[in-house]
Amino acid sequence: MTSNTAIIPSFKALLPLFVFIASFLSVGIIQNDFYALPAPIAVIAGILVAFLMFKQSINSKISTFLKGCGDTKILTMCLIYLLAGAFAAVTKATGSVDAIVNLGLDVINIQHIYFGVFIIAAFLSLSTGTSVGAIVALAPIVIGFSDTGAFSLAILSGALLGGAMFGDNLSMISDTTIAATQSLGVKMSDKFKQNIKIALPAALITIGILIYQGLILETNSIETVEYFYSILKIAPYLIVIILSIIGINVFVTLVLGVVSAGILGVISGDFSILEFTRICYTGFTNMTEIFLLSLLTGGLAALVAYNGGIEFILQKIKTGIKNKKSAQFGIAALVSSINLAIANNTVSIIISGSIAKTITDEYELDLKKTASILDVFACISQGFLPYGAQVLMVLSFANGNITYLDLVSNTWYLVLLLGSTVGFIGFGRGNKNRGFWD
Repeated sequence: MTSNTAIIPSFKALLPLFVFIASFLSVGIIQNDFYALPAPIAVIAGILVAFLMFKQSINSKISTFLKGCGDTKILTMCLIYLLAGAFAAVTKATGSVDAIVNLGLDVINIQHIYFGVFIIAAFLSLSTGTSVGAIVALAPIVIGFSDTGAFSLAILSGALLGGAMFGDNLSMISDTTIAATQSLGVKMSDKFKQNIKIALPAALITIGILIYQGLILETNSIETVEYFYSILKIAPYLIVIILSIIGINVFVTLVLGVVSAGILGVISGDFSILEFTRICYTGFTNMTEIFLLSLLTGGLAALVAYNGGIEFILQKIKTGIKNKKSAQFGIAALVSSINLAIANNTVSIIISGSIAKTITDEYELDLKKTASILDVFACISQGFLPYGAQVLMVLSFANGNITYLDLVSNTWYLVLLLGSTVGFIGFGRGNKNRGFWD
């Protein structure tokens, strides 16, 4: 993108971005469904306004837009999305998701079911890269447990939501992880190592609370259920998780994950080689929305930046920045505010990524730590949103048996994650040359 050094800050240049957010938000409110208007269409509305209002020549605007779409980080992000989509589709076709769920339910004692739901949801979303997917897979089971009358639906739902957000935040193939790491130009393994330092303490305390809540359960009336699964089905997930953590290139990791899942599926008779290729393509098409959204948002951001919009935001944020800690809080507030407006944690990271990168460079912050801040606060704000996909999904399955307040008051993980992150930023060894996690 064009350098900001010679650009005059302009609030007016932010108007196309506001049109994008307002379009997405207003249709969501009117339809009572924040996914009624496809996000790429909302972005196009902002792009059209940019082309109409900015005073560059049409050729210059097209050139700026295409440079934004074709930015190396944006294209890298899009290719990773495609591979992640193929991996998710192939592992689903092999029955790996069911294997994870059934394995967890088989080995967990009934009195530990609250903590067990948290763990299963965490591992499932960590493996598949989607909190919504984990909720969809587990919610019917959670409802089934509550129907026995022996378990609290509110506690079960809070454990499900918290575990799903925990795994999604740390997953190597999550949209948010991909967006955060590629926006900042850091390795996924480095971001994971930073993230785990604050996420794990919050998760462990959550597990302790859930175990305590489970100790008072009456288990006499609970019937024993036999669960069927194959440990081998989980192997592709373990391959991707292990290779990602040790720092193997993300493209290599995902390709090996797809190939291993494909071989497993062919050997198990789940599909033929030709069907495997079709499943991979289906996985590609499943990522069409986020693929287009990333491309178009990159182009819109380039137009806004060229005309001084990004520089205006930076100028305003900098007025409240006194040191490294306040710079980190500024980034956290930025991504959280954007997510509150559009209820999409991935898009909020994409929009705020370039601004966070500039702040990180200027205040000499650690890029991998900034990537963690972006992902963590996008996760926290998304998990608390009453109109976010994850909360709406849980409440939908609960069918009116719990309220929003019942759910969030039992989602211990998100509360503890917020406290843990603020603590690491605010009380880290924060002298002038140090920031959080130092």
